[in-house]
Amino acid sequence: MLNRIVIAAAAVMMTAPLAMAGPIDSACIRSDRARGNAPLCGCIQQVANQSLSRSDQRRAADFFRDPHQAQVVRMSKSNADNAFWARYKKFAGAAEAYCR
Repeated sequence: MLNRIVIAAAAVMMTAPLAMAGPIDSACIRSDRARGNAPLCGCIQQVANQSLSRSDQRRAADFFRDPHQAQVVRMSKSNADNAFWARYKKFAGAAEAYCR
């Protein structure tokens, strides 16, 4: 019985990172800045899952490919962009604190 529990726990642990892959994680892994640091990218994705909608995650993932877009959004006069930027800043601060 104990062996079955250990095997089941190991199977969950091996598949859990795949289940947590998301747009932030994928973009982070491919970015030059992260250099494929899977644990860091996974941590950032975990924070994103807790603080950003899936739509916001896809939008933020674009910043990894084109960092200039972050500046464009930050400087925008649009209410929607300003609301997104506020959510993004909160996420970024949490990710920085949590994923050190």
